[in-house]
Amino acid sequence: MKKLLAVVLALAMLLSMVSLAGAEEVQEITWMFWDDLEASSDLITQGFKQVIDRFNEDYAGKYHVTPITTQLEPYYTDLNALVDAQKTPDVFIVSPGPNLTDYVAPGIAAPLDEYLADGWKDTFAGDAVFAQQTYDGKIYAIPLNTAAACVFYNKEIFEEAGATVPTTYTELLDACEKIKAYGKTPITISAGTAWCLSMLAGYLCDREGVDLKALNNNEASWVNEKTIAAGEKLVELSQYFQETAAGDSNDDATTALYMEDAAILIQGSWAIGQMNGGNPDFEAKCGVFQFPAIEGANDPNRIIAKSDSLAMSSTTKYPEACIALMKYFTDDTAQKYTAEVGGKIPVTKVEYDASKAPAQLADVMKIFGNASATFGFYNESLVSSDAGSYFDDQMVAIFQKEKTPEEAFQAVQDWYQEYFAKQAEKAE
Repeated sequence: MKKLLAVVLALAMLLSMVSLAGAEEVQEITWMFWDDLEASSDLITQGFKQVIDRFNEDYAGKYHVTPITTQLEPYYTDLNALVDAQKTPDVFIVSPGPNLTDYVAPGIAAPLDEYLADGWKDTFAGDAVFAQQTYDGKIYAIPLNTAAACVFYNKEIFEEAGATVPTTYTELLDACEKIKAYGKTPITISAGTAWCLSMLAGYLCDREGVDLKALNNNEASWVNEKTIAAGEKLVELSQYFQETAAGDSNDDATTALYMEDAAILIQGSWAIGQMNGGNPDFEAKCGVFQFPAIEGANDPNRIIAKSDSLAMSSTTKYPEACIALMKYFTDDTAQKYTAEVGGKIPVTKVEYDASKAPAQLADVMKIFGNASATFGFYNESLVSSDAGSYFDDQMVAIFQKEKTPEEAFQAVQDWYQEYFAKQAEKAE
């Protein structure tokens, strides 16, 4: 009996060892994002959580992703700390342009062309969606959506104040005067999150006809009539900002619009998900118009557009798991959600029900469809991410009246001259 028991136990142990040897180890990866997946009311964030949950459920026992979440403002600081500690997330969200360059140039982000070649790339709307993610002919990030920077407004406040939707800068000032007289804050904006303020500055610069390409090629000076005029208009508009604009965050400024404390918000269409998630009743009151023209100046049908993108670490142990996750973000389920719930423009050929989409998306799509051209955020379109941050800081200095427009743009020019001098030294 004892011998039989021993044989049974030995056999059980052997079968257990064979079973363990044959079992595949779950491939654990991380994904880094700039919002709290559990607590956020932002509908886009909630959609990303659904992607993560769906991926983990479908790939249970094979792949598993653990999110690393932070906040928007310190996102790149937190990401860079992980990179420096050689703990780069396997997949991480990144803005195209100089921010992405920071991870492509040193080899932190991996090229993705071989993975796109299996037919995945054919599901996207076209090669144009990869324009800002491509370096030397190679794609280093996958776009998730397209957003346009527009002007969101409270239709009810406009009507009660006797204001009309402006098509020119002069009409914008007139609308602000009427809203101010009505007793509401005309424009809610964040200077505490500097890129929000510099987005307005970028629109003013572009509407004035600033030649950004010439500036980035060191063929023109940042101190010129057009930049100065843009800076002066930034000061002029600031009289209509909320009193707390200097310290308010992006979330604070957006909340002021959808809680009906202010009439106008100049922001990207990614704010649709935040506004409708924070106050569903506001959707019916929210209108959208394109940033107004400056009379006698540049083409007024140019719009700021950008996309959230995903990059993959070049040092990941599990590239197949990473690509599988990235494909979930761009599959039909996720992209339909992007439009029908989140209010952003899908980047794939997916068909979605426009009648289900937020009302604001139809306005954004009309503006996008009539656009003559798109351009990026100024802080994401300069020669480096450091240049973008410096530009942001100078726009805040103009707003806070710490510098005149001439002084602020001279500071940007000085930064550029130092940058190009260093580039020339490296080339020698």
